[in-house]
Amino acid sequence: MQIARGERWAGRVFLVALMGLTVLPFISIFTTALHPSGTVPRGLVWPAEPQWGNFVTAYRVAEMHALLLSSTLIVLAVVPVSLVIATMAGFAIGLLRIPGARVLLALFVLGLTLPFPGVIVPIYILERALGIYNTRLAIVLPLIALFMPFAVFWMRAHFISMPAEISDAARVDGASLWDLFWRIHVPLARAPLASLAILLSIWTWNQFLLALVLVEDPTRRTMAGALGAFQGQYATDVPLLCAGTLLILTPTLILFVLFQRQIITALLQGAVKG
Repeated sequence: MQIARGERWAGRVFLVALMGLTVLPFISIFTTALHPSGTVPRGLVWPAEPQWGNFVTAYRVAEMHALLLSSTLIVLAVVPVSLVIATMAGFAIGLLRIPGARVLLALFVLGLTLPFPGVIVPIYILERALGIYNTRLAIVLPLIALFMPFAVFWMRAHFISMPAEISDAARVDGASLWDLFWRIHVPLARAPLASLAILLSIWTWNQFLLALVLVEDPTRRTMAGALGAFQGQYATDVPLLCAGTLLILTPTLILFVLFQRQIITALLQGAVKG
């Protein structure tokens, strides 16, 4: 009993310490954002006169009203297409066990090892040749391709765990392959689909590298790409950079708070089924 109580207290202390390490950087960024523009504060020092106007200036400099619209359009283009392709591919590989399914799965798993920085130069050259550089399509297409290995692996983990009796019963009742997919298994996959949609939305919204390299127009980038708007005269303005960072993080934090249960469930499903 003493051991169990000790383990419980040790776990609580560890969680509190971990929470402190997680929250401390946000507190530091927040206090820094309230210092006068152009200063370089040291440590967690609350300013004598908080400069709340830094957030207004950062919003105006980064043109965040346009970036909100641009990020929303990019998310609405990336997520639905990724879900459709990943669901069909996961259904074919995990449930139908099509010929060559293991090879396809191995290729998708190999795709998980591709780092974004390692493929950015070939993507840049290809988009220059295709004439889609400096457009939102320059972000949408690479993101769909780069998200596909994880998305297919995620959906395959769901379909492979489905009992074969469900498909057998549907076939006995005369269901076609499309009926089996659309009317039987897609409704049963609502939970993993919703979890995957949330994860892809957050990753797309926070995409920085592709937006910065493949799009020159700041108003066509994602919210994270707004940090590029602080180059030049604002590059050394630490309070303004911190204010802009907090404004960029706010939509993601709101989304996490609203859907934290689904996000945690998604991560646990991936750990158990992966």
